[in-house]
Amino acid sequence: MTVRVNPQFLTELKKYGAVNVEKCFNCGNCTAICPLSTSNESFPRRMIRYAQLGLKEKLLGNRELWLCYYCGECTQTCPQQADPGEFMAAARRYAIASYDPLGLAKLLYTAPIPSILVLVLLAVVIGLGVYSVHGPMPSDTLKFFDFIPSSVIHTVGVTGMIVVGLLILMGMANMIAKVRSEDAKGIRTNWLNALWEAIVVEALTQRRFQRECETASDQKVWYRQKWFVHASTLWGFLGLLLATALDYGLEMVGVKATGTWVPLWYPVRLLGTIAGLFLVYGTSMAFLRRIRKTDEATTYSTSSDWAFLSLLWLTGMSGFILEIAEYLPSPAPWVYWTLLCHISVAGELLLLLPFTKFAHAIYRTIALYFHALKPAPVVQAIKAGTDG
Repeated sequence: MTVRVNPQFLTELKKYGAVNVEKCFNCGNCTAICPLSTSNESFPRRMIRYAQLGLKEKLLGNRELWLCYYCGECTQTCPQQADPGEFMAAARRYAIASYDPLGLAKLLYTAPIPSILVLVLLAVVIGLGVYSVHGPMPSDTLKFFDFIPSSVIHTVGVTGMIVVGLLILMGMANMIAKVRSEDAKGIRTNWLNALWEAIVVEALTQRRFQRECETASDQKVWYRQKWFVHASTLWGFLGLLLATALDYGLEMVGVKATGTWVPLWYPVRLLGTIAGLFLVYGTSMAFLRRIRKTDEATTYSTSSDWAFLSLLWLTGMSGFILEIAEYLPSPAPWVYWTLLCHISVAGELLLLLPFTKFAHAIYRTIALYFHALKPAPVVQAIKAGTDG
């Protein structure tokens, strides 16, 4: 099979992070120290070699690119200070930009000032668009959806989700085509088991991250460990997304109109409150880690990392302010402006989902699915011998 070499590949990768792997002399220390590497998975060594040789398609089509959780042990012990952990992070950013059909991810990752301008402009456009259909601000009773009609929010939200969904599907199709072309051989196992392994065991519970990637230098208290901070952010976002969908669904079937007052223990409200706590906690801890540069994974941060965390944190905090306001004896005008800000940042976060680290979560899950489909080499050998 013909392999295309791109001599500018490593130069392109350097735009996406602190890539320094030209120092690597292929000693294999990074693979030896990695808790996730096996005899059949020699990352990050194999990924580094692909970059050095200009094998762009090989790297983009390799599922091993997404198996790393950036514990940083490879970077700590690299004899050449080539920083293989940051290389893997930069390579994933590059992959997200490569799968993106619009090219927006590349802008967010490689052009800090233009990307900030785009983010500000997008928030302003969403805010002005919603404000253009605003109604009165009742002062006797808090009525969010007299100010911004719920039908407008639902229409904009559903339309945005359809657009985002199509973009995600296009990116997924690009990734799957590359992964399947590089991993066409091998005996396949039960696809249902692979889905369970990828989505429930790995993506939602972060089992490998928790059990294998926490190093001795990590916090001993479980709620300050990296895996829990990472998982809290994911759980919080998914929980809020589910609560929003359920609230909309209850209105569609005539159970409860959106914006109707409910007690705090109402199931959908309780789900949203708990999810919001997880989201704010996870993003706040992630901010502190990056500000203090507590480990190798937080030493280098892109403008996209900061923008993504900011949008998540603002979405969670503005949502809590609105929830608290619902239980105050009398509303104030600032509450309605907070609603407008919440809609703007939440809408922007949703629209940017295919281009930020949430796309990372989607592609990782796909890679883990393909990883679970293919049994270990020993199993393949035994099965091949049995068939023979």
